[in-house]
This record gives sequence, structure tokens and C-alpha cells, in this order.
Amino acid sequence: MAQLRRDVDKFEAADTEIVVVGPEGPDDFEKYFVENNLPFIGLPDPDHSVLKLYGQEVKLFKFGRMPAMVVVDKQGAVRFVHYGKSMSDIPENEEVLDTLRELNKEANSQK
Repeated sequence: MAQLRRDVDKFEAADTEIVVVGPEGPDDFEKYFVENNLPFIGLPDPDHSVLKLYGQEVKLFKFGRMPAMVVVDKQGAVRFVHYGKSMSDIPENEEVLDTLRELNKEANSQK
């Protein structure tokens, strides 16, 4: 999440809302967001309903949920997915920002 926070202004410029989904309950999740001054939306998912919807993996021997990044466009279609194979397997912000820029070009050309 620190990686996303570092470039939050670039994501905002790309007309993007960042939503972080985590396995904790609401109280623990809120505490984490406050303590780490995270500037985006946090969605607690202790029942794993969002995890199941987007196919995020849980590997008990690797500390739980594997990282996943999903870009959903304004029509609700999934346009980019990255499922991490380890806790450090997270796409670089520029890779995601490039995808967002392309999506914005597509949307603007359809207007």
C-alpha cells in the first residue's frame, strides 16, 4: 500500500479511485488505515466475499492472502488483473498507470 500511496496523485490524475480490500474486520482495518495515514478507501473483507468474487488466492503457508490488483472500469468490467505469487509480487505503479492511461484514451475516443 505504501507503493500506491507514493503515487496517489498520479492515480488521481488518471481519474482513478483506489480501493484496498483487506481480510481484517472493520475495527482493525480502520486502525491500520489511520495509523498508516492511507489516503484511499479501505474495505474490510473478513468473510472473504470480495476475495472470492475476484479470485484472490489464500496460501496459508505464505501468510494468508496473496496480493492481487484488479482494475475495474467505470462500467464495472475488469480490465487488468495481477495475482501475486508471493507477498512481494506486486505490479509496479507505472505498469498500472499505463493501463489506466490506455483505458482513459479508449473512453475519450468513444465520446
